[in-house]
Amino acid sequence: MTFRPLLLPALGALALGLSLAAFDPALAQDAAAAPTVNKGDTGWMLVSTILVILMTIPGLALFYGGLVRTKNMLSVLMQVFAVFSLVAILWVFYGYSVAFTSGGEGALGAIVGGFGKAFLAGVTTDSTADTFTKGVAIPEFTFIAFQLTFAALTPALIVGAFAERIKFSAVMLFTGLWVTFVYLPIAHMVWFSEGYLFGLGALDFAGGTVVHINSGVAGLVGALLVGKRIGYGRDLMAPHSLTLTFVGACLLWVGWFGFNAGSNLEATGGAALALLNTIVAPAAAGLSWMTVEAMSKGKASLLGIASGAVAGLVAITPAAGLAGPMGSIVLGLVAGAVCYFAVTGVKNALGYDDALDVFGIHGVGGILGAIGTGIVAAPSLGGYGVGEYSIGGQVWTQIIAVAVTLVWTGIGSVALFKLVDLVVGLRVTQDAEREGLDLADHGERAYSY
Repeated sequence: MTFRPLLLPALGALALGLSLAAFDPALAQDAAAAPTVNKGDTGWMLVSTILVILMTIPGLALFYGGLVRTKNMLSVLMQVFAVFSLVAILWVFYGYSVAFTSGGEGALGAIVGGFGKAFLAGVTTDSTADTFTKGVAIPEFTFIAFQLTFAALTPALIVGAFAERIKFSAVMLFTGLWVTFVYLPIAHMVWFSEGYLFGLGALDFAGGTVVHINSGVAGLVGALLVGKRIGYGRDLMAPHSLTLTFVGACLLWVGWFGFNAGSNLEATGGAALALLNTIVAPAAAGLSWMTVEAMSKGKASLLGIASGAVAGLVAITPAAGLAGPMGSIVLGLVAGAVCYFAVTGVKNALGYDDALDVFGIHGVGGILGAIGTGIVAAPSLGGYGVGEYSIGGQVWTQIIAVAVTLVWTGIGSVALFKLVDLVVGLRVTQDAEREGLDLADHGERAYSY
């Protein structure tokens, strides 16, 4: 039996198809432009998404939980878990659309997106997110899930600032409002191609402004408006389990590889660079904090080195895929020392009760990292900034991005906390605070002896 009778028609059909493509420019252009999903990149992004979830629940929850007193352990775990869950739903309802679609022409479109993809309208298993991923074709559902984890982590960071004295209902109402009116516009301005700060050329590889300055400033505002804990500065408020805090810090560090290296959006050398920087920067920051603490207090503490490592993770976030490893180490060394003094010096001098040092680590570390990115990304210093790179010009752009974030977040957070206070009230009663939020809000105990 010969296959020639079947082969000839097939070859003819192929030739005809090629001829039509050649004589129809639109058809040929569409064929060339059609993105092809890269399975390796997609696999890496799915893993990165899971790592960021690990970083939040249980990582952040345990890190925070160990730092509060026994009677408030479950309240912090509950807040982080519930905030993550709420934002996940809001993200697929309208968050993704508002952050990552066009808001139209003019100033409004540069600040906030539209509702064209609300409830994920038009998103299918075949649609890709190559528009947002430097031309890399990954399924749009993958990109949506990855960005969801960033949106959910950011307000979860905030709860540490006013831990042990805020109403659970206030946390939930504030979270929904804050994500809508503060987080989504900042994400749109920084990461969407039509966003205001994106257009200025601001660099934020994985969330220095969007996540850390954003959450740090909101946390400081919350700590000031909710007020100090009863007995603050007088009673012992030591962490009840540094063992759990250590476990949480380790999970944070592991999960941060998805946070930073995943933000490269493809499995290339850029992801490997971000991963390496996410090792060396927090390592340098932890050693820096530990050294300064030992020189200042005579002893190096486990909480100190863990806090320093987190400060280094925060500082390297905006520069993770843009700095060289040596620049990352320098950034980490500076972040560890600066954040130590912000937590032990500035907070004590001003007297505000940021319970778990959200502003001192995330706010200050985020500002330092965002501005420092303009320096360490310079090709002349071993970085990977592109174009005709000017250190002075880029640093100025970074300062503008920091200033916009500070103003937007600061004003927005004050307004939203005031609104929540009017609707449900911010603070629990004195009796509930003394009893502990585990029992008062949730009717449970973390430990039964």
